[in-house]
Amino acid sequence: MAIELPPLPYALDALSPHINSQTLSIHHGKHHQAYVTNGNKLIEGTEFANMSLEAIIKATAGKADKAGIFNNTAQVWNHTFYWHSMKPGGGGKPTGAIADKITADFGSYEKFVELFSQAGATQFGSGWAWLSLKAGKLEVTKTPNAETALTTGAVPLLTMDVWEHAYYLDFQNRRPDYIKTFLEHLVNWDFANANLAKA
Repeated sequence: MAIELPPLPYALDALSPHINSQTLSIHHGKHHQAYVTNGNKLIEGTEFANMSLEAIIKATAGKADKAGIFNNTAQVWNHTFYWHSMKPGGGGKPTGAIADKITADFGSYEKFVELFSQAGATQFGSGWAWLSLKAGKLEVTKTPNAETALTTGAVPLLTMDVWEHAYYLDFQNRRPDYIKTFLEHLVNWDFANANLAKA
């Protein structure tokens, strides 16, 4: 089955003024699309051609001879997950089950913010910060490049893209400001609650 570029779950200008329409247009329409295009080229005529995106990622993770397939397909999945990790009018303290779980596992929402911000800020170069559920407990992790929490035995609940193209037009080199804005104005706790409910 061909890998497809899913539409954004909101309009290009829906996250303004925090992330502008030009950033989303380039990030989704150029970067995300390129991973889809390259992924399809790489799996064509292989045993992966008829597999689901998640199955391809798990089958190629950690295999040097399949690095190209993994990098492109994992980036398709990571980006799709990232778009849903944000919403217009998002951010701030969570409610519902995820709020209770954060307090139970981290001690407070403020501690989660500290850990998640640190993960995003200290990921050297390109990568991702994750909130995931593993063995019944929440964890905050970071992964480099195309690596994904999907292959760690965890259930991803939220992600934040810290590749420069995710924030450079809006924040230039101020990654900590982007992280703060993500948490205060963009993060989609409804998505995290839905993922937690399915875990």
